[in-house]
Amino acid sequence: MPSDGTRLEPGALFDKPVKATWLEIGFGGGEHLVHQAAHNPEVGVIGIEPFVNGVSTALRSISDHDLTNVRIFDEDARLLLPHIAPQSFDRVFILFPDPWPKVRHWNRRIFNTRLLDTLAKLMKNGADLRFASDHRGYAQWALRHVHHHPLFEWTAETPADWRNRPVDSIETRYEAKGHKKGDAPVFLSFRRVFRSGPEGA
Repeated sequence: MPSDGTRLEPGALFDKPVKATWLEIGFGGGEHLVHQAAHNPEVGVIGIEPFVNGVSTALRSISDHDLTNVRIFDEDARLLLPHIAPQSFDRVFILFPDPWPKVRHWNRRIFNTRLLDTLAKLMKNGADLRFASDHRGYAQWALRHVHHHPLFEWTAETPADWRNRPVDSIETRYEAKGHKKGDAPVFLSFRRVFRSGPEGA
């Protein structure tokens, strides 16, 4: 991270110029991260995951696929995001984060107004924010927070839009675990609303 107060330009982290930059917060074992990088070689993909086992698994897969368009940050996302330049990301994924189902733990949920405020600064106008969960309460939580945020909107038009996984995605181990428990996953897509101004706000 820059130590002189300048903001990090994610697109500059890659050896070759990229047409877009995507971010995945909490990539787990990296299945989705690697899939997106492998199928979108013109995109720079940045993954954030604080747990060493997931990072280790992802790094092996990145090496096996000989991917050069992936960068990893192995700490808490909240340590990195404040240092990133505004309007850096064309797409952000938050897939099957820990739902912290007990009410006393809801303050630990990563998807909250504070994160949306941060992402609103870091995402380009019209950028996509994808959220998935097999915990209905957390999905409803995400919808409520987006509904009350002026810079994001839910893009669903039919029930199939939240019942079906996006066609360019894959099943992760966390989604598979939810299916085994009988918990149907919910896939929510949001759009960073267009705004004028130096930072799109």
